[in-house]
Amino acid sequence: MRQNFGSLIAKRAILDPDLEALVDVASDRRFSCRELNTRVNKTASALSGLGAQKGDRIAVLAMNGLEFVEIFVACAKIGTIVVPLNWRLVADELAFIIKDAGATVLLYGSEFEDVVTELHSRGAEATDIKEWVAIGDVAPFAQSYDTLHDKGSETEPAVTAGEDDHLFIMYTSGTTGLPKGVIQTHNAMIWALITQLATVDLSKGDRYYIILPLFHVGALAPLAGCLYSGVTTVIARAFDPVETWKTIEREKITNMLAVPAMLNFMHQVPTKDEVDRSTINWIMSGAAPVPVSLIKAYEDMGIEIHQVYGLTESCGPGCVITGADALKYAGSTGKGFMHTSARVVDNDGNDVAVGDIGEVILSGPHMMEGYWNRPDATAETLKDGWLYTGDLASIDAQGFIYIQDRKKDMIISGGENIYPAEIENIILSHEGVKDVAVIGQPSDKWGESPFAVVVKADDGLSEADVLKHCEGKLAGFKQPKGAAFITEIPRNPSGKALKRLLRDDFPGPARE
Repeated sequence: MRQNFGSLIAKRAILDPDLEALVDVASDRRFSCRELNTRVNKTASALSGLGAQKGDRIAVLAMNGLEFVEIFVACAKIGTIVVPLNWRLVADELAFIIKDAGATVLLYGSEFEDVVTELHSRGAEATDIKEWVAIGDVAPFAQSYDTLHDKGSETEPAVTAGEDDHLFIMYTSGTTGLPKGVIQTHNAMIWALITQLATVDLSKGDRYYIILPLFHVGALAPLAGCLYSGVTTVIARAFDPVETWKTIEREKITNMLAVPAMLNFMHQVPTKDEVDRSTINWIMSGAAPVPVSLIKAYEDMGIEIHQVYGLTESCGPGCVITGADALKYAGSTGKGFMHTSARVVDNDGNDVAVGDIGEVILSGPHMMEGYWNRPDATAETLKDGWLYTGDLASIDAQGFIYIQDRKKDMIISGGENIYPAEIENIILSHEGVKDVAVIGQPSDKWGESPFAVVVKADDGLSEADVLKHCEGKLAGFKQPKGAAFITEIPRNPSGKALKRLLRDDFPGPARE
């Protein structure tokens, strides 16, 4: 029998039928491995009853919760391909993804009925959707997920897919240009979860808290590892910093992943010290470099922050730092996962010298097959067995990698390369700063100059305060030439600042 991701969950249900597999926090529903697998089978039967066949694309527009999990695993079992949709997108953006993927079934949460109704009204020119299935309240043009599920069979479906067959197509966040669909196979997902579990301290009996949206690989890959290994998965419907601390105490959370912005918001919760957080072994953080000041703030709370680096294109794993190294090499994202090779190379593909900046490239059995319908972009990214990430980093003499920035966000001023993350790290150490993103503004004199966009933690903070705080901590050419204040940094669901939007809002020119 070919290895199928969904069949692994069925096996776990045989080995540990009564082990708690899933906790849906919002609805306070709990499911053992046996109960979850039974629900998955009923969903698989319902989808097959709609005519879904191996290779068909099924789009899912739903908040975190039981239904998303059982749909994903059910699709794996019957060989259909999941297209997770970002529920923050508008109708035009969703229509592009659904049409590009060729999805024929859309399962959606009823809270998204307005945008789904808009998609439905556009007809066949906008999407190829034939079956509209609502989780919750049902629109006139849709069927009820609950009704379909209840009629489904509990029988284990025949496995007809696996290994190199496609498991999901996840569209990149599109921080620059239109999103691209990343193709991941059953093998890639299985190797990704094996890679995670062979590298990090996570095992049966642990309780992992998912607060990132499941349409993001930073949530989907850990979910897969937990379902496979018998780790209880506790899923939040959406991130709320106050509720996160309450759930950590109530559910005795041992492990979780949070992007730096989430960690920042959690740290600002006034009641955090009233919560029993003694069960936490570690919190991983990725999607952007974690400010050293934030790592140390959590260290003072007795919590280790393990910086992780990964991509949708790598099905999650890239590099990670764990244990004592997390504090000794604070600011580093560590080394490649167990089954992952990681290098930092120059423009010619040669390894950079210690301390120099280059592009991170990755290799391993969990890399993407390619981009859906984008052979040109695939060829640019996958070269000679390596995935070229577009992320810039340095590497030290011990092999620890330090992520600097995205290539496209790098500022070139007077011929010097400036990495915004370095400046952001300095500015964030100011107690009056809640959040920050640094962009380049055009300069007649230097080509580009840094400009800071700041969210205040102290209403009294001024532009002069921000600029003065950077003096003596950065070389002159790295000093921001100005600062502006906004109420919130726009970020994608993985926590990356949408700097293209900030460049539109603050076009310059830079002060000379």
